[in-house]
Amino acid sequence: MFNRHRRDPAMAEGEARHLFAGEWFELAEREHDYMLEILPPLWMRGDMFAMREFMTASVTSVFLSLSIDGQMRWFHGYCDLSDRASPERMKAAIIERESRPVRAMTREERLEHIWSSTHDDYRGYAGERWPAAVRGRRTVLVYAG
Repeated sequence: MFNRHRRDPAMAEGEARHLFAGEWFELAEREHDYMLEILPPLWMRGDMFAMREFMTASVTSVFLSLSIDGQMRWFHGYCDLSDRASPERMKAAIIERESRPVRAMTREERLEHIWSSTHDDYRGYAGERWPAAVRGRRTVLVYAG
């Protein structure tokens, strides 16, 4: 999950900021604590800290420990630190999404989940063999009987 876009053409071109900024996912407390111990954080603010190493340009990992519905939960997200408010916006988005009374995913969230959980060998990006209008879009290989 930390680099699910490694095969995206934008990564090779060095323009991957848009792929990562704003993405987040839940992780275990153990993973959160491990990341805190790897390197001294770039900064710490109460319930969140940022990694010193950047994923691309001004985008880095931000880890959060949040109390949601009375339970502690841990999250990892990518924030574009050229926008100083992005960590707080991500925190608000996580709390809003995870506090919903109905936990059903939207269609867009379901498609994102399918693509993210598909093994690298069966997902990719439409390349030069595809029509120009769909090049660069995500693809998933589906076997049908």
